[in-house]
Amino acid sequence: MKVLGALALVGCILPHFVFAQDSTNTVQAATQDCLNSKDVPVYWMSSPEYSELAEPFNLRLEYKPLVIVVPTTAKHVQDAVSCAAQCGVKVQPRGGGHSYASYSSGGKDGSMVINLEELHEVKLDTATGIAKVGGGVRLGNMAQKIYDQGKRALPHGTCPGVGIGGHATHGGYGYTSRTWGYALDTIVAVDVVLADGSLVKASFDENADIFWALRGAADSFGIILNFYLKTEPAPDSLTFFQFGWDNIAVPGSTKDTFTNTFLHFQDFATNASVVDDRIAFGVNLMYDDHFTLSGTFFGSAAEFNQAIKPELLRGVPTPTVINTVRDMEWIPYLILFGGADDITEPETGYDEHDDFFAKSITVPESDGLSKAALDSFYDYISAGDAPSSYFVIVNLYGGPGSAIATKDTDFAAYRERDSLWVFQNYGERANANPGIVPWINGMNDAVINAQPNTEFGAYLNYVDPSYSAQEAHRLYYGHELYARLLAFKKKYDPKNVFWNPQAIGA
Repeated sequence: MKVLGALALVGCILPHFVFAQDSTNTVQAATQDCLNSKDVPVYWMSSPEYSELAEPFNLRLEYKPLVIVVPTTAKHVQDAVSCAAQCGVKVQPRGGGHSYASYSSGGKDGSMVINLEELHEVKLDTATGIAKVGGGVRLGNMAQKIYDQGKRALPHGTCPGVGIGGHATHGGYGYTSRTWGYALDTIVAVDVVLADGSLVKASFDENADIFWALRGAADSFGIILNFYLKTEPAPDSLTFFQFGWDNIAVPGSTKDTFTNTFLHFQDFATNASVVDDRIAFGVNLMYDDHFTLSGTFFGSAAEFNQAIKPELLRGVPTPTVINTVRDMEWIPYLILFGGADDITEPETGYDEHDDFFAKSITVPESDGLSKAALDSFYDYISAGDAPSSYFVIVNLYGGPGSAIATKDTDFAAYRERDSLWVFQNYGERANANPGIVPWINGMNDAVINAQPNTEFGAYLNYVDPSYSAQEAHRLYYGHELYARLLAFKKKYDPKNVFWNPQAIGA
């Protein structure tokens, strides 16, 4: 052990016969010596705090990291990455920890997880409107702090516990994205630790190539310690609207009612005489037959009621459960969508979990959803044989004026710009009811088989671990974009230090 320790201190350069033994204990000993020599804060399996720190958001997919690093400085992250690279340990950052596939827990046993929860500073430059946001900040805390510091706002998702890191670097859709773009689109610079342990500033003007790659595939290229985000003035008021039916979703409806209602919403969403970048909405379907349409309008409730609501609801059944249109201030609006009493979350020690399997479907702007696809989807869910509860969210990404479509893959290494709708199909209690996994797969297939052009993409923030690496690369990036990213991977991380089962180069 003393010999191994001495070797570890000079960089984990172990002799060939040690590697041939493929000993986990040997790798751990070498990694431990390297980290200890640099005073990096770590938790091993023997640590009392390990179990709680290792627990993923999605309890269906639990992994046992070799070590969990909880840095408080940039140097800690640099040293941890250097030790991992030298000792042959794979690395993944954990910002919020909400990876649907638990890739923020490494995606396999034996990885190094770098938990960024202590990097939670948010500081707004009121002169420029640029917010410096730590890599461990959660969306609710970020939103509250930039509002408190200067009444500013950002586009992002509705769940306040989600971390900015994975969310913003893999898209980051929210109900303000048709107006302001993805969270990814607001990134103007980052402080990032690369695979060689170096800390660099990356922006449009500095280290522009790695900056491009990080915005779309950061989990494969580095650990972002700080984001610099271009904020918007928070609206003094905006309109929240929601309509609900108990006679459209199954049971209690007919296929024609279901399909024709959705087709009307689609016609509305593509009608440039009514819809512009100020409006966004999504259709929600619940296993217990609720059908709701919820959204945001950057204008007054009076304008919405006069100019938009009549066209939105024209020819569809009268809402029977919910019929709400109201003006709201910014923070109360975020609280409403967040589903709790406020949007702030614990900065450390976050402890919320779920147990689920989810998939996504992207629907091309050029075609929209076909009647055949909606009929097939209705037939599938109306069978009523789901082994556990589920929900479906179909959000409007495209349509006239959508800011999402104003960028392309030259702007960032992110492809999902040309969808009209994006489905999230989410099955709950998957551990107790494993049959929900093939059932959710069948829900996807019901749409894709009826409309094959929906098979060519998926939303990266709803990452699906059932895809092979090759299939994930095709769905999330496409062949041309993936080839560009792979070339950068070979340049910046030739040893595949940053790895998960679907990472670039996996």
